[in-house]
Amino acid sequence: MQSVVIIGPAYPLRGGLASFNERLAREFQHQGDDVSIYTFSLQYPSFLFPGTSQYSSEPAPRDIKIKVRINSVNPLNWIKVGNELKKLNPDIIVVRYWLPFMGPCLGTILRRVKVNHHTKVICIADNILPHEKRFGDKQFTSYFLKPVDSFITMSEKVMNDLHRLTDKPAKQVVHPLYDNFGEKVEKQEARKHLGLNPDDNIILFFGFIRKYKGLDLLLEAMAILKQQIPNSRFTIPKTLIAGEFYEDRKSYDEIIEKNQLAPQLVLHTHFIADSEIKYYLSAADFVIQPYRNATQSGVTPLAYYFEKPMLVTNVGGLPASVPDGKAGLVAEPNPASIADKISELYKLGEEHFLPGIKEEKKKYSWSVLVNTIKNLAG
Repeated sequence: MQSVVIIGPAYPLRGGLASFNERLAREFQHQGDDVSIYTFSLQYPSFLFPGTSQYSSEPAPRDIKIKVRINSVNPLNWIKVGNELKKLNPDIIVVRYWLPFMGPCLGTILRRVKVNHHTKVICIADNILPHEKRFGDKQFTSYFLKPVDSFITMSEKVMNDLHRLTDKPAKQVVHPLYDNFGEKVEKQEARKHLGLNPDDNIILFFGFIRKYKGLDLLLEAMAILKQQIPNSRFTIPKTLIAGEFYEDRKSYDEIIEKNQLAPQLVLHTHFIADSEIKYYLSAADFVIQPYRNATQSGVTPLAYYFEKPMLVTNVGGLPASVPDGKAGLVAEPNPASIADKISELYKLGEEHFLPGIKEEKKKYSWSVLVNTIKNLAG
């Protein structure tokens, strides 16, 4: 048995990183380790957070030790937490890194911990260079990297970015399946739960909405399909958009109004609670990820778990995680290509992709991730 601390978002914070860290803690526990999560009392100042709330409305998990300790903007807190962890003397610290803003906070905490000359620090790097660049990104990231012993990335793009800044040991592992949101629901039952027409073709855009995720490209693709449909047997799908706007929605509304797309859209543009996720994935025919740029996506392992074929764009690590023609289709990041591939998805049908999806999802194991962490820690 080893003592493990995970540093990163967890309850009462919400979102994909929190869900990932809680699921990772459960895998360590399954392997017999003593694990706790150190999460944030303040993750982002309100002016830096684009959503409606940083906090979960779900019940607290009862099977995980979560300590709400870290204030991301208070240097005195960083020293205090670092000293606490130094004294705790865990065998392994697993730290999440997804945003350079966190570099000074996490880098300072880890420097204090490393004074104990015992704890191995393993970073799971979601991003090294962010999608939306800001002043100080490289300096903050370089400060964070120094006390880390080794790294895990979940895409080749992040691995390449990492190698530009450090030559420390690093391993690439696929993002494990999100298997903690309940079992798949029958499509008709899921649609009834969400108030959707049981007979519609429905594609799903899932997750918070930011420019790099390309929802505008998908809307423009739907406009192209709307023009093409009268001359084909293909019924235009409804696009279910499930996720909160993390930027001004005005430009998206303008595309919708200009192309009179409202009848083709179902807008659930609020935060989707964990208990509701299974209904959204189960209700869709296909999951669409029309990203402009990407490292990896947490939506991909979610779609694999619920066995939904995907359309991804040919950017970052997305094509490597969704083999073209096997688990879904790969489009170029432009509306015409996305429209063409949506049509192709329906021509091929869901059943065409199921054997490939079931084969691919075998790679997405939490035990592989935990074993890789332990091997890196020695």
